[in-house]
Amino acid sequence: MTTTATRTLSSTVEIPLLGFGTYLIPQAEAAAAVGEALKAGYRHIDTAEFYANEDGVGAGLRAANLERKSVFITTKLWPGNAAWGQTPKTTETTLAALDQSLAKLKLDYVDLYLIHAPFEKEQRLAQWRGLVELKKQGKTRSIGVSNFNINHLEELKAAGLPQPEANQIELHPWSQKPELVGYLEKHGIVPIAYSSLVPLSTWRTAPGHASGKTAQMKQDSEASPFKALAKKYGKTESQILLRWAVQKNWPVLPKSTRPERIRENADLFSFSLDAGDMAAIAKMDRGDGIAWGSQDPVKAK
Repeated sequence: MTTTATRTLSSTVEIPLLGFGTYLIPQAEAAAAVGEALKAGYRHIDTAEFYANEDGVGAGLRAANLERKSVFITTKLWPGNAAWGQTPKTTETTLAALDQSLAKLKLDYVDLYLIHAPFEKEQRLAQWRGLVELKKQGKTRSIGVSNFNINHLEELKAAGLPQPEANQIELHPWSQKPELVGYLEKHGIVPIAYSSLVPLSTWRTAPGHASGKTAQMKQDSEASPFKALAKKYGKTESQILLRWAVQKNWPVLPKSTRPERIRENADLFSFSLDAGDMAAIAKMDRGDGIAWGSQDPVKAK
């Protein structure tokens, strides 16, 4: 396997397993970071309306001067959250939102468009109908959701709507979500893993990079078993965590602005974890996600 290893999303779309995440990368740094990722062999770039860096991501893509069809681009609809004083998007404003994202990216289409979170029960179906229409219009090659649980997915099915092709969720050894992942795999919905590096002591330590990581979790990170695994395989802890997900055939989205770390995180296909280590990691599950703190949208009603 190489950095171009993929998984099937649909009969016409393949998603690269190695993706480059851009959450918390400022607009001013996005172009350079995306450029470094593309130089390192990444061919899957993930951004979102909410990240406020689509202009920078687009600039990085253009500077790389690669053939458009060779790079897989994901962006996400911010659905609006009334609890945060925002107006939830309707079908009509969902259609307009992707037009705005495409204008910022300076692209004619994206490869995957996701609803970022299931915030508003009253508008979830309306937003999903918008995504279905956008796919028909050719503005996105595939459509999916993010942070949806089984009930949210069953809601779409009950409405007689097409099912998502992907669900981007927080997945790492501390939050393995076996029931949800089992449902996704059974129904042909690709799980895409974000926040893969939660168990590391270096995860989200910068000022303003908040999470639900408790003091005990931070202490556990310092004594992480992934240090021993990194030594065993001659890799970094980050590579071990990312390889674990890739070995489960889940696309991953590591993020960094440091060129050496970007290159390092791309080296996931030169080794594999043995069955014993995969079994040991399976026992590390702690349940709920951490990235969103107490407002984890997977738990939304």
